[in-house]
Formats: sequence, structure tokens, C-alpha cells
Amino acid sequence: MSGPLVPAGVAATEGSSREPATSWRNVAGMCRSIKTLREPYTADVTEADMRAAALQYVRKVSGFRTPAGHNAEAFDRAVQAITAATADLLGHLEVRGTDPARAH
Repeated sequence: MSGPLVPAGVAATEGSSREPATSWRNVAGMCRSIKTLREPYTADVTEADMRAAALQYVRKVSGFRTPAGHNAEAFDRAVQAITAATADLLGHLEVRGTDPARAH
């Protein structure tokens, strides 16, 4: 990538090569299945739950439901990294009003 990242729908600033996005039609509907994975919303989070959320995130960010062969390794690596980051996050969150003995 070249140039600074500008969030979709935000006007590009001077020196930015990206124009603001006017449509989400290429990725509409992707991330709707990501669910909150922390207690008290979800009691038993599995590796599969974290991987599913990571996959939806990577799909949304990349704009691809399934990557082309030449992008598959980068796509899979991103899913693995985000799954690991999710496990780390959930393992370190302290939610007020919950019993620490029930923590994962």
C-alpha cells in the first residue's frame, strides 16, 4: 500500500492518494455474524468461535469472501493472527461484576 490510510467515507486529506468511498456494495453484509465473545454475553467461547470472528473480520477488511490463490497465504496468516489476538484479549479482559473464578 502506498500513502496514508483514510477511513471510508472520510474526505482524503492533502497528500493522500485515496478518495473517499461512496459505497460499501462490494463488502455489504459481511461482518454481521461477528458476535460478542466475552462474558456475560457468551459463557463458553471456543477456538472455533474466535476463528469464525477472525475470518469475518479479515473478509471485511480485505473485501474478499474467499481470496485468490496468490492471496490465500496472507489471508490465512491474518486469520491466525487475529484469532490469537482475540484469545489474548479475552484472556486478559476483566469484566466488572463477574466472578473471577469463572474466567476462561
